[in-house]
Amino acid sequence: MNKIICVVDNKALKGTGLKTEHGLAFWIETKNGTVLFDTGQTADVLSHNISLLNLDVKDVDALAISHAHYDHTGGLEAVLPENPDLIMYANEDVFRPKFSLRDGKYNPSGFEVSREEFASRIEVRLSDAPAEIFPNLWTTGEITKRVEPEGRSSSHYIRDGEGWLPDPYRDDMSLVLKTPDGLVVVCGCCHAGLLNTLAYVEENFEGPIVTVMGGTHLMTADGKLLDHVINVLDERYSDTLFYLNHCTGDDAIKALANAFGERVQPFPAGAVVTFKEQ
Repeated sequence: MNKIICVVDNKALKGTGLKTEHGLAFWIETKNGTVLFDTGQTADVLSHNISLLNLDVKDVDALAISHAHYDHTGGLEAVLPENPDLIMYANEDVFRPKFSLRDGKYNPSGFEVSREEFASRIEVRLSDAPAEIFPNLWTTGEITKRVEPEGRSSSHYIRDGEGWLPDPYRDDMSLVLKTPDGLVVVCGCCHAGLLNTLAYVEENFEGPIVTVMGGTHLMTADGKLLDHVINVLDERYSDTLFYLNHCTGDDAIKALANAFGERVQPFPAGAVVTFKEQ
Protein backbone atom coordinates (compact mmCIF):
# COMPACT_ATOMS: atom_id res chain seq x y z
CA MET A 1 0.00 0.00 0.00
CA ASN A 2 1.31 3.44 -0.92
CA LYS A 3 1.01 6.00 1.86
CA ILE A 4 1.34 9.79 1.75
CA ILE A 5 1.62 11.65 5.05
CA CYS A 6 1.61 15.41 5.39
CA VAL A 7 4.48 16.09 7.81
CA VAL A 8 4.66 19.89 7.58
CA ASP A 9 1.98 22.38 6.62
CA ASN A 10 0.58 25.78 7.60
CA LYS A 11 -2.00 23.86 9.64
CA ALA A 12 -2.08 20.62 11.64
CA LEU A 13 -4.71 18.17 12.80
CA LYS A 14 -6.13 19.35 16.11
CA GLY A 15 -4.96 17.58 19.23
CA THR A 16 -1.89 16.03 17.62
CA GLY A 17 0.76 18.35 19.04
CA LEU A 18 2.25 18.78 15.59
CA LYS A 19 3.92 22.11 14.93
CA THR A 20 2.85 24.37 12.07
CA GLU A 21 4.69 26.83 9.86
CA HIS A 22 4.39 28.33 6.41
CA GLY A 23 6.00 25.36 4.71
CA LEU A 24 5.36 21.94 3.23
CA ALA A 25 6.77 18.43 3.50
CA PHE A 26 5.30 15.08 2.46
CA TRP A 27 6.40 11.60 3.55
CA ILE A 28 5.72 9.18 0.68
CA GLU A 29 5.99 5.44 1.40
CA THR A 30 6.01 2.91 -1.43
CA LYS A 31 6.95 -0.78 -1.49
CA ASN A 32 10.18 0.23 -3.23
CA GLY A 33 11.27 2.95 -0.82
CA THR A 34 10.43 6.15 1.03
CA VAL A 35 10.68 9.67 -0.41
CA LEU A 36 10.62 12.94 1.50
CA PHE A 37 9.09 15.55 -0.82
CA ASP A 38 10.24 18.98 0.40
CA THR A 39 11.38 19.72 3.95
CA GLY A 40 9.26 22.57 5.28
CA GLN A 41 10.71 25.87 6.41
CA THR A 42 12.76 24.82 9.46
CA ALA A 43 14.65 21.78 10.70
CA ASP A 44 13.01 22.19 14.11
CA VAL A 45 9.46 21.74 12.84
CA LEU A 46 10.38 18.94 10.46
CA SER A 47 12.26 17.00 13.16
CA HIS A 48 9.53 17.53 15.75
CA ASN A 49 6.74 16.38 13.45
CA ILE A 50 8.63 13.38 12.08
CA SER A 51 9.29 12.21 15.64
CA LEU A 52 5.71 12.81 16.78
CA LEU A 53 4.39 10.87 13.78
CA ASN A 54 6.58 7.89 14.80
CA LEU A 55 8.62 8.17 11.65
CA ASP A 56 12.41 7.95 11.38
CA VAL A 57 14.36 10.29 9.13
CA LYS A 58 16.92 7.51 8.62
CA ASP A 59 14.25 5.59 6.71
CA VAL A 60 14.21 8.19 3.93
CA ASP A 61 15.71 6.69 0.79
CA ALA A 62 15.37 9.68 -1.52
CA LEU A 63 14.68 13.38 -1.33
CA ALA A 64 12.70 15.33 -3.93
CA ILE A 65 12.56 19.12 -4.00
CA SER A 66 9.63 20.83 -5.69
CA HIS A 67 11.50 24.14 -6.02
CA ALA A 68 14.12 26.18 -4.20
CA HIS A 69 12.05 28.46 -1.95
CA TYR A 70 12.92 28.48 1.75
CA ASP A 71 9.51 27.19 2.89
CA HIS A 72 10.22 23.95 1.01
CA THR A 73 13.96 23.61 1.62
CA GLY A 74 14.60 25.19 5.02
CA GLY A 75 14.37 21.90 6.92
CA LEU A 76 17.13 20.14 4.99
CA GLU A 77 19.53 20.05 7.93
CA ALA A 78 17.12 17.74 9.74
CA VAL A 79 17.66 15.21 6.96
CA LEU A 80 21.11 15.49 5.40
CA PRO A 81 23.32 14.66 8.44
CA GLU A 82 21.34 11.45 9.04
CA ASN A 83 21.40 10.26 5.42
CA PRO A 84 24.84 10.40 3.80
CA ASP A 85 23.72 7.99 1.05
CA LEU A 86 20.65 10.04 0.18
CA ILE A 87 19.82 10.87 -3.45
CA MET A 88 18.20 14.24 -4.12
CA TYR A 89 15.99 14.79 -7.18
CA ALA A 90 15.26 18.28 -8.45
CA ASN A 91 15.14 20.45 -11.55
CA GLU A 92 18.31 21.76 -13.21
CA ASP A 93 17.39 25.33 -12.23
CA VAL A 94 16.91 24.66 -8.51
CA PHE A 95 20.27 26.15 -7.48
CA ARG A 96 19.74 29.45 -9.30
CA PRO A 97 19.63 32.14 -6.57
CA LYS A 98 16.09 33.25 -5.73
CA PHE A 99 15.06 36.54 -4.15
CA SER A 100 12.00 38.05 -2.53
CA LEU A 101 11.39 41.79 -2.79
CA ARG A 102 10.30 43.27 0.53
CA ASP A 103 10.46 46.92 1.59
CA GLY A 104 12.57 47.74 -1.43
CA LYS A 105 15.19 45.08 -0.69
CA TYR A 106 15.90 41.85 -2.56
CA ASN A 107 16.30 39.16 0.10
CA PRO A 108 17.58 35.62 -0.63
CA SER A 109 14.69 33.14 -0.60
CA GLY A 110 16.19 29.93 -2.01
CA PHE A 111 18.87 27.42 -1.06
CA GLU A 112 21.35 28.70 1.52
CA VAL A 113 24.18 26.47 0.22
CA SER A 114 25.66 25.92 -3.22
CA ARG A 115 25.28 23.00 -5.59
CA GLU A 116 28.93 22.12 -4.94
CA GLU A 117 28.36 21.86 -1.19
CA PHE A 118 25.28 19.70 -1.73
CA ALA A 119 27.18 17.42 -4.09
CA SER A 120 29.87 16.97 -1.44
CA ARG A 121 27.29 15.71 1.05
CA ILE A 122 24.76 13.70 -0.97
CA GLU A 123 24.18 12.55 -4.51
CA VAL A 124 22.34 15.19 -6.53
CA ARG A 125 20.36 14.24 -9.64
CA LEU A 126 19.11 17.26 -11.55
CA SER A 127 16.95 16.90 -14.62
CA ASP A 128 14.57 18.98 -16.71
CA ALA A 129 12.92 15.76 -17.90
CA PRO A 130 10.78 13.38 -15.80
CA ALA A 131 12.96 11.18 -13.59
CA GLU A 132 11.98 7.84 -12.07
CA ILE A 133 12.70 7.84 -8.32
CA PHE A 134 11.28 4.36 -7.73
CA PRO A 135 9.12 2.16 -9.94
CA ASN A 136 5.79 4.00 -10.38
CA LEU A 137 7.00 7.19 -8.69
CA TRP A 138 8.33 9.97 -10.93
CA THR A 139 9.22 13.63 -10.94
CA THR A 140 7.41 15.65 -13.58
CA GLY A 141 10.53 17.46 -14.68
CA GLU A 142 10.06 21.04 -15.85
CA ILE A 143 6.51 22.05 -16.74
CA THR A 144 7.38 23.41 -20.16
CA LYS A 145 3.96 24.31 -21.63
CA ARG A 146 2.32 27.12 -19.68
CA VAL A 147 -0.67 28.33 -21.65
CA GLU A 148 -2.77 28.72 -18.49
CA PRO A 149 -2.01 31.23 -15.69
CA GLU A 150 0.97 30.42 -13.47
CA GLY A 151 1.05 30.45 -9.67
CA ARG A 152 2.96 33.71 -9.47
CA SER A 153 3.94 36.11 -6.73
CA SER A 154 4.82 39.70 -7.59
CA SER A 155 7.65 39.63 -5.04
CA HIS A 156 9.65 36.72 -6.54
CA TYR A 157 12.74 37.62 -8.58
CA ILE A 158 15.98 36.28 -9.97
CA ARG A 159 19.13 38.25 -10.74
CA ASP A 160 19.81 39.01 -14.41
CA GLY A 161 23.31 40.42 -14.71
CA GLU A 162 23.13 43.65 -12.77
CA GLY A 163 19.34 43.80 -12.96
CA TRP A 164 16.31 41.80 -11.86
CA LEU A 165 13.68 39.69 -13.61
CA PRO A 166 10.48 38.05 -12.37
CA ASP A 167 11.23 34.48 -11.32
CA PRO A 168 10.40 32.17 -14.27
CA TYR A 169 9.91 29.28 -11.83
CA ARG A 170 11.74 26.91 -14.14
CA ASP A 171 12.61 24.71 -11.15
CA ASP A 172 8.97 24.10 -10.22
CA MET A 173 8.06 20.41 -10.42
CA SER A 174 5.62 17.94 -8.90
CA LEU A 175 5.62 14.18 -8.36
CA VAL A 176 3.50 11.56 -10.11
CA LEU A 177 2.54 8.31 -8.39
CA LYS A 178 1.14 5.60 -10.64
CA THR A 179 -1.60 3.46 -9.03
CA PRO A 180 -3.99 0.82 -10.43
CA ASP A 181 -6.75 3.44 -10.43
CA GLY A 182 -4.76 6.18 -12.15
CA LEU A 183 -2.25 8.94 -11.44
CA VAL A 184 -1.72 10.83 -8.19
CA VAL A 185 -0.15 14.27 -8.69
CA VAL A 186 1.68 15.57 -5.61
CA CYS A 187 2.36 19.30 -5.81
CA GLY A 188 4.73 21.50 -3.85
CA CYS A 189 3.61 25.01 -4.79
CA CYS A 190 2.56 24.68 -8.44
CA HIS A 191 4.24 27.93 -9.42
CA ALA A 192 4.04 26.63 -12.98
CA GLY A 193 0.25 26.77 -12.58
CA LEU A 194 -2.11 24.02 -11.48
CA LEU A 195 -3.82 23.67 -14.85
CA ASN A 196 -0.48 23.71 -16.69
CA THR A 197 0.86 21.03 -14.36
CA LEU A 198 -2.13 18.74 -14.81
CA ALA A 199 -2.10 19.16 -18.61
CA TYR A 200 1.63 18.37 -18.67
CA VAL A 201 1.10 15.22 -16.59
CA GLU A 202 -1.66 14.06 -18.95
CA GLU A 203 0.67 14.52 -21.92
CA ASN A 204 3.64 12.73 -20.39
CA PHE A 205 2.15 9.94 -18.26
CA GLU A 206 -0.41 7.26 -19.07
CA GLY A 207 -3.65 7.09 -17.14
CA PRO A 208 -6.29 9.46 -15.76
CA ILE A 209 -5.45 11.86 -12.92
CA VAL A 210 -7.44 10.50 -9.98
CA THR A 211 -5.98 12.60 -7.14
CA VAL A 212 -4.25 15.98 -6.75
CA MET A 213 -2.47 16.75 -3.49
CA GLY A 214 -0.53 19.62 -1.97
CA GLY A 215 -0.04 23.32 -2.56
CA THR A 216 -1.55 24.83 -5.71
CA HIS A 217 -0.71 28.54 -5.23
CA LEU A 218 -4.25 29.78 -5.56
CA MET A 219 -4.05 31.92 -2.42
CA THR A 220 -3.54 35.06 -4.53
CA ALA A 221 -6.05 34.14 -7.24
CA ASP A 222 -8.82 36.67 -7.73
CA GLY A 223 -12.42 35.63 -8.28
CA LYS A 224 -12.15 35.61 -12.07
CA LEU A 225 -9.09 33.37 -12.09
CA LEU A 226 -10.53 31.06 -9.46
CA ASP A 227 -13.75 30.72 -11.46
CA HIS A 228 -11.69 29.83 -14.54
CA VAL A 229 -9.73 27.17 -12.63
CA ILE A 230 -12.94 25.69 -11.26
CA ASN A 231 -14.56 25.60 -14.70
CA VAL A 232 -11.58 23.82 -16.27
CA LEU A 233 -11.32 21.34 -13.40
CA ASP A 234 -15.04 20.64 -13.68
CA GLU A 235 -14.78 20.07 -17.43
CA ARG A 236 -11.56 18.01 -17.55
CA TYR A 237 -11.19 16.43 -14.09
CA SER A 238 -14.76 15.77 -13.01
CA ASP A 239 -13.91 12.70 -10.93
CA THR A 240 -10.58 13.82 -9.47
CA LEU A 241 -10.09 14.04 -5.70
CA PHE A 242 -8.25 17.00 -4.17
CA TYR A 243 -6.29 17.07 -0.89
CA LEU A 244 -5.13 20.67 -0.66
CA ASN A 245 -2.95 22.69 1.68
CA HIS A 246 -0.12 25.23 2.08
CA CYS A 247 -0.27 27.92 -0.63
CA THR A 248 -3.69 26.90 -1.98
CA GLY A 249 -5.27 29.30 0.51
CA ASP A 250 -8.37 28.96 2.66
CA ASP A 251 -10.59 30.95 0.29
CA ALA A 252 -9.61 28.80 -2.69
CA ILE A 253 -10.14 25.56 -0.76
CA LYS A 254 -13.60 26.77 0.28
CA ALA A 255 -14.48 27.78 -3.29
CA LEU A 256 -13.32 24.43 -4.66
CA ALA A 257 -15.22 22.57 -1.92
CA ASN A 258 -18.36 24.55 -2.72
CA ALA A 259 -17.97 23.57 -6.37
CA PHE A 260 -16.96 19.92 -5.95
CA GLY A 261 -18.25 18.91 -2.53
CA GLU A 262 -16.50 16.11 -0.68
CA ARG A 263 -14.05 15.58 -3.53
CA VAL A 264 -12.11 18.48 -1.97
CA GLN A 265 -10.50 18.05 1.44
CA PRO A 266 -7.89 20.00 3.40
CA PHE A 267 -4.64 18.11 4.00
CA PRO A 268 -2.97 19.47 7.16
CA ALA A 269 0.07 18.07 8.95
CA GLY A 270 -0.78 14.65 10.38
CA ALA A 271 -3.24 13.74 7.63
CA VAL A 272 -2.70 10.46 5.77
CA VAL A 273 -3.99 9.14 2.45
CA THR A 274 -3.31 5.63 1.13
CA PHE A 275 -3.36 4.31 -2.43
CA LYS A 276 -3.26 0.86 -3.96
CA GLU A 277 0.05 -0.40 -5.30
CA GLN A 278 0.54 -0.73 -9.04
